[in-house]
Amino acid sequence: MAPQAKPMVGRVPGRSGSPCVVAAGEANGSPIVTGPISVNPSMSPALDPVAAAEAGKSAKAVDRSKGLWTRCDKCGTILYIKHLKEHHHICFGCNYHLKMSSMERINHLIDAGTWRPLDETLSPVDPLEFSDLKSYTDRIKEAQEKTGLQDGVRTGTGLLHGIPVALGVMDFTYMGGSMGSVVGEKLTRLIEYATQEGMPVIIVCTSGGARMQEGIFSLMQMAKISAALHVHQNCANLLYIAILTSPTTGGVTASFGMLGDVIIAEPQAIIGFAGRRVIEQTLQEQLPDDFQTAEYLLEHGLLDLVVPRSFLKGALYEIIDFYRAAPYKKRGMIPFGVQHGTFLTTEEKVRRRWAQWSRGGNGNGKDLAVAGDSSTVSYRELVSSYRTLVAGDAASSGSSRGAAAPLDLQELLADPEALPGAMELAKQSKIEWMARTEELLAAQQDKMQYVFRMK
Repeated sequence: MAPQAKPMVGRVPGRSGSPCVVAAGEANGSPIVTGPISVNPSMSPALDPVAAAEAGKSAKAVDRSKGLWTRCDKCGTILYIKHLKEHHHICFGCNYHLKMSSMERINHLIDAGTWRPLDETLSPVDPLEFSDLKSYTDRIKEAQEKTGLQDGVRTGTGLLHGIPVALGVMDFTYMGGSMGSVVGEKLTRLIEYATQEGMPVIIVCTSGGARMQEGIFSLMQMAKISAALHVHQNCANLLYIAILTSPTTGGVTASFGMLGDVIIAEPQAIIGFAGRRVIEQTLQEQLPDDFQTAEYLLEHGLLDLVVPRSFLKGALYEIIDFYRAAPYKKRGMIPFGVQHGTFLTTEEKVRRRWAQWSRGGNGNGKDLAVAGDSSTVSYRELVSSYRTLVAGDAASSGSSRGAAAPLDLQELLADPEALPGAMELAKQSKIEWMARTEELLAAQQDKMQYVFRMK
């Protein structure tokens, strides 16, 4: 028989400073730790956080943003926070995936310097004037001060190994990642923007479900996000990847969490709709120990992949790259009515370009070279075709500022009323493209392919 490990009692620097039992190897007589450190002197497994809370013990959530040391939620191993962050918050003892903040996930998935956030200023309101132990407004202020977020999700665009993607990341530290009106609105805007731009959507889900303080308004977000995903996936034929982390429960699981073309989960993640105790009381049956874990759902066909966090970015790149290089693709189309004028992000781009024009340059200290700028050339064709179609002024195409000559944008936009008027026109109008006809553009047959009209 192999020699038994001799227990050694010592103090490990931690938050509690309590004595810990470690096992030292006796092969060479040196006191070298051969396994993970156990913080339980009786060597019994650590208590489940939910069970400890139900037993009436005062257990507070572990804040890993402060201090030097923390402890694994599953095996109790003492972990150095600096090394834990470098290891993507994966326990060195049992490979348990600890919780990450939304910004840490973004830094892990998106290439450095390419993240562009969307709708950062959206904040929740209290439509029901809800109050339990605290008012809903006080809870919002506390959560915003604690996390630095306006609500429980970050959305934006960036590059994933050079591929443009639209990414939404939920944050569990903001009121348990609950889904309220702002979360639904930000995710819907992200999906609609990705649909217009032809980008794949990735949503990292971690949530306790719909936010009860907003009542029916939070439940409406399930249908709203699902409707936006229907257009994105089934009409525009674009890719949506759902990443389920621990925990993902309630209305998120019942809506966009399970609608992905590819559904990926982290190892040992808790995923479900109702809680384990509720299901056991309803069915009057004892559930398996691994019930509602990612591995259990993968075995029963609810997931496509279980990918460790260290390999997640590479796996996403392989999936998206395979999707881009697929030999056969069915061309999608955005239905009429969804192709509306401008988004807030588009308006912000227009205003930034307007600021560059008003400064008399293109941002690089040079004058606007319309003929050499492809985006400006398309804008010139847009203006010229609009003049030809609406005004019917055929003479404008033959003037000194016709299609063959560069358009002086500074002169066109010199009127200070032009920008607000243009933005208002874009918001209230629908743009419909149509093929060139010989009657409308007889003088420009060899120069333009399409014109548009505004409703």
